Amino acid sequence: MKKLALQLSVLSYFTVLLFAGCQKFLDINPLYTQDAENFFNNPVDYDRALTGTYDLLQSSFMTVWIGEIASDNAIAGGESISDTEGLHQIENMSHNGVNTELRNVFRWNYAGVTRANYLLENKNKIDFEGKDKIIAQAEFLRAYYYFELVRYFGDVPLVVDKRLGADEVTDIERAPKSEVYAQIETDLTNAANILDWTAAQKGRITKGACLSLLGKVLLYQNKFAEAATILDRVINEGPYRLLDDYTTLFSVVNEGNSETIFDVEYSGAEGGSYGCLICLEGNAAPGFHGIRQYNGPVYGDGNSYNLPTQKLYNSFAPSDIRKDASILDIDAFIAGRDITYAKGGGGHTGYYNNKYIKRIGEIGLPDNDLTSPVNYRAIRFADVLLMAAEAHNRKLPSDDGAARTYLKIVRDRVSMPEITSGGSQLTEAIWAERNYELSGEGHRFFDLVRTGQAAAEIDGFTVGKHEVFPIPQIEIDLAGGKWTQNPNY
Repeated sequence: MKKLALQLSVLSYFTVLLFAGCQKFLDINPLYTQDAENFFNNPVDYDRALTGTYDLLQSSFMTVWIGEIASDNAIAGGESISDTEGLHQIENMSHNGVNTELRNVFRWNYAGVTRANYLLENKNKIDFEGKDKIIAQAEFLRAYYYFELVRYFGDVPLVVDKRLGADEVTDIERAPKSEVYAQIETDLTNAANILDWTAAQKGRITKGACLSLLGKVLLYQNKFAEAATILDRVINEGPYRLLDDYTTLFSVVNEGNSETIFDVEYSGAEGGSYGCLICLEGNAAPGFHGIRQYNGPVYGDGNSYNLPTQKLYNSFAPSDIRKDASILDIDAFIAGRDITYAKGGGGHTGYYNNKYIKRIGEIGLPDNDLTSPVNYRAIRFADVLLMAAEAHNRKLPSDDGAARTYLKIVRDRVSMPEITSGGSQLTEAIWAERNYELSGEGHRFFDLVRTGQAAAEIDGFTVGKHEVFPIPQIEIDLAGGKWTQNPNY
């Protein structure tokens, strides 16, 4: 995906905001000669537009940060408490409508929605073989971006299959999240009906990705019976199985393994800068998670962000190999070795995210803090098994037998004993297992909120407020003040 200088007629207000800081959509020559009205005249145009729609998945590193830092799993860390201050506010539950990181989540995901809408608005302009699969991928991506928006912000403006002029933005209301979820379900269902279980090109969306995300969306709405049916399809019909060795699951050499349902693809072959994190081709998370001023084997130095807590580390059973595979205990690692490192002024726990961390041999071009080639495992089979277990346990009537079967598959991989309980005890065991299996991957905060555990687990969490994040105030202002802020912000 390459940088460009491209003038489209009018995409949308949200994309205009993004392009002001970083223009990155299509690669078109000569420059400034092609606009929305004379584009989509051949299959290459559609493929370029789809590439641009995929491109906003780059922003996934933000959910890896916020999904952990907003929970009890991690602190913000970094050089100081004013270094990426918005993450420290989120850690302390003191965030409000003026927060750079939350605004980035809002505008980057809307840029993704806009690019999908731009393609889908023109889906009937010409016909060619394979167009249906391009359209299906665009529908999945729009659903993915809207799902990020609705679980962060609740009710959000819903725009489908059209571009907006700047004068139209002030007429748009925030849609109830039920309407947004309905559109997400429609897009994912349509896409799943078209796409195959496998894709010719690595990283492309498949039927399994569509159905897995649909099952997750249904689970978030407590539609447990429907979720169970959909997730069972992925388990029984899909080509997926757990990778045998959990400790190598997140390495570059194991990308695209049997557990992969949907990865966000990153490259270490192109440099980047701190001035535009959404412009990167590499994954920013591993470098940001790296050990500050580290000098030693295995790892590379980094910025000490998103540091796991001792509470998380101690929650694992001593025999659970996921403990050290997920969390690096720096003091234990350096004991007896000639290794030096520094502690950041933004906080230090003694632990680092061992799934997404800079390692020797997985380092991209300078600045290599920003250009890791490590893919983000957005949806993997273990997550599907645990979602299916929860759906079967919580549906009416429940099927605890199926729930225990799926849970056992996940635990067998890491040689943990079988869970034999049922009912609410089994529910709690599944929730705990999600964190053992998925910690450090950006799921924890959203899991705590949707299951009603957030107030008990997160210091400073206020019921009736922190279930969602505030709408960025600047977006409210630019929309003419028409949108109300989320309660108690």
